[in-house]
Amino acid sequence: MNNRILVIEDNEQNLYLMRFLLEKNGFAVIGAENGRKGIELALSSRPLAILLDIQLPEMDGYAVAAELKKHGELDQVPIIAVTSYAMVGDRERILSAGATGYIEKPIDPDTFLTEMSQYLPKKRNNKEDENENSGCR
Repeated sequence: MNNRILVIEDNEQNLYLMRFLLEKNGFAVIGAENGRKGIELALSSRPLAILLDIQLPEMDGYAVAAELKKHGELDQVPIIAVTSYAMVGDRERILSAGATGYIEKPIDPDTFLTEMSQYLPKKRNNKEDENENSGCR
């Protein structure tokens, strides 16, 4: 099963925290420090989900989300904006650019996985995984 999460984040501390939390919970993390590298890695690795910072060098998260949405092979990959932007309209702006969801920074380690998981494909749901493993439908 694909358990790769692409994190496009230029802040080393934020990337470290997300990597730690995700790997602790069984995900494989691919990191990109800028939008162009993130797009390249998204196309080559086909991750389960993409966590996308908005304030990136060279190409901001809005442009990255819009570019990712141009690639049909990534249609089913949720793009989750993880950002400190919290002004009125910011959430709507990133969603209209192509993001599936939005998580505010600073990241709360106690709720981050729950917040992120709501945007993952349903087959990642633990109950369904347990049912598949036990033969129940």
